[in-house]
Amino acid sequence: MNYSLEDYDFELAPGQIAAQALPDRARSRMLVVDRENPNFIDSQFSSLGKFLRAGDVLVLNNTKVFPARLFGGTETGARIEIFLVEELADKTWSALARPGKRLPIGKVVSFEEGVFAEVVDKLADGKVVLHFQYEGGLDAVIDRIGRTPLPPYIKRDPAALDRDRERYQTVYAKERGAIAAPTAGLHFTPEVFDELGKIGVEVMEITLHVGYGTFEPVRAEVLSEHKVSPERYSISQKAAEALGRAKQEGRRIIAVGTTTTRTLEYVHRTFGRFAAGSGLAELTILPGYEFEAIDGLLTNFHLPKSSLLVLVSTFTGHELIMGAYRHAVESGYRFYSYGDCMLII
Repeated sequence: MNYSLEDYDFELAPGQIAAQALPDRARSRMLVVDRENPNFIDSQFSSLGKFLRAGDVLVLNNTKVFPARLFGGTETGARIEIFLVEELADKTWSALARPGKRLPIGKVVSFEEGVFAEVVDKLADGKVVLHFQYEGGLDAVIDRIGRTPLPPYIKRDPAALDRDRERYQTVYAKERGAIAAPTAGLHFTPEVFDELGKIGVEVMEITLHVGYGTFEPVRAEVLSEHKVSPERYSISQKAAEALGRAKQEGRRIIAVGTTTTRTLEYVHRTFGRFAAGSGLAELTILPGYEFEAIDGLLTNFHLPKSSLLVLVSTFTGHELIMGAYRHAVESGYRFYSYGDCMLII
């Protein structure tokens, strides 16, 4: 069947959008979706181990979010919000700007503590290119003036964003470079990992630096015309060998999140195996795609008409996943980045 973007729409009450994270990460609800014998089980994330078995390989994305949201102003007093997207060259970034119409080429935005940025270009997709002037190392400067890059549907006063700096990060985040969290991993705690280890679940880490492409809106009504922008990934030799053994032995590989899924599928499809290395994951998963790498998926509930929902639907089956979303809405699950999760096996 040829699906249009409208086939991935659903209605959600505003109160079901999770604006705040739960104090206890593992207390999130978890909807278990069985693809073999289609049914739904309402559970808790803390019970994840009940649905996994010895020999399963759980694959995490260990990217670390940096504070990519900056607040500054112009000499005329205009307040400017900058969302860093990609470093193009030394001190030069592409970024989303609001309000962008106040930033012609040549305009200078000043930030706190002597940091300035000049608009040197405006891109066709609406982004601006900024060249920064500052003293000190880049990471230290961004850590000092930046704020947590929460999704736009989570409203915070700029001064309150620092409260999310630790919570909008997985407990296993290591490799700095993401402008959004791999949110399926936000539910894990050291105690959950201890439980998984006791039942013989193997845990592996890879890296995909979540970029703008992951959450960029789908603007094409014909899905085949939508392309997800490439994102930088890295897979170690240890992880590649462990994944290869699991695949050879017929053990389940369960991806934590759509970013992990996209990385594993890209590498396996490109090289015909789980190959170690780094590069750009250039893969858009659309209806008709045949999965090669993963056997299960842990994921949060995604926005209507999003590329992430399309990916999850393609893995699960459109009728089954939309039924699961209807069940989640009717059952009061919390949605989006700080919301509950779904285990698809």
